[in-house]
Amino acid sequence: MKEEHIDEPLGSSAISPEELPVLPPIVAGNVKKGSSSKVQVTPEIEKKYVHRVYDAIAPHFSSTRFAKWPKVQAFLNSLPSGSLILDAGCGNGKYLGLNPNCYFVGCDISAPLINICSDKGHEVLVADAVNLPYRTGYGDAAISIAVLHHLSSESRRKKAVEELVRIVKTGGLVLITVWAREQEDNSLVNKWTPLTQKYLEEEWIGPGSPRTRSPTSSIALESIPETEETVSGEQLKHSSSADERSNEIKLPNSSNEPFPLYSTNKKSSLCQQEYFVPWHLPYHRAEVSGASSNAVANGFARKDDKKGAVVYDRYYHVFSEGELERVVSDVEGAIIVDRFYDKSNWCIILEKTSS
Repeated sequence: MKEEHIDEPLGSSAISPEELPVLPPIVAGNVKKGSSSKVQVTPEIEKKYVHRVYDAIAPHFSSTRFAKWPKVQAFLNSLPSGSLILDAGCGNGKYLGLNPNCYFVGCDISAPLINICSDKGHEVLVADAVNLPYRTGYGDAAISIAVLHHLSSESRRKKAVEELVRIVKTGGLVLITVWAREQEDNSLVNKWTPLTQKYLEEEWIGPGSPRTRSPTSSIALESIPETEETVSGEQLKHSSSADERSNEIKLPNSSNEPFPLYSTNKKSSLCQQEYFVPWHLPYHRAEVSGASSNAVANGFARKDDKKGAVVYDRYYHVFSEGELERVVSDVEGAIIVDRFYDKSNWCIILEKTSS
């Protein structure tokens, strides 16, 4: 995971987002129209702290995503020859084509990431995980790797699972992985920025959508890089600890009173599941003018001169033990055939039993 890797910048032949294939949504016939459409409306927190972030960091993010998880690789290689595999939330496409005896189709909400996949020759399109543009029973198997934890409400997470089950044939398998609250290295959790209950209760609009602040106001959060391929040992050495951070930040509101950003209550912190996880985009990888400069100007990102990076916060709902099983157990027409914990992720394999 710490292997050095330098990616090539996107060439001038890259497809513009407007030219990327976007299929019309397909609504399953047995879905109630009102409840389905409500769940399919993307909350502001996902637009701001997931969609915009990955659009901005796509090339740098892609350069760090090359190592295949052994369990995902084993699942894909176990599928029968000739299988059609659908990767919902394919990112830079690192799993597309992994099994040379199968056919792969990928989709992601980020047009820049889909652009990267397209440049590699993959069959991809822009699509939403809660509204997949495939007909029912289209694929033989589906995967959703590190996607559901970016959805901000349980109803949307359940809808995404329902879509994965819907698009595979009866007897088809679905592999889902999500970040676990129970991390192998618990010190990492202390380095993320948790959203307190007060923030969630007072700043939430609708199911799973925290209120967005004025784009002209910058929330100065001291963040620490996660231990991914993007973080070097030297960076971690100089990273601030949670104890060095202030226990509250000032968010612009009518009374200018500070909202506690993360809890100092040990019991509360153990139950915490909503986080901002930082992504450090090095200055030399950020655009001189464009998405990053606009993000900083509008308060969607911040500059960290000490680390020489533009810092973006990504929204995560980390899953507690048993939570993923509970979510999928409410989905009709599928059963759990395997579940496991791997590399600080909860993972589950479903089999579709009926249409």
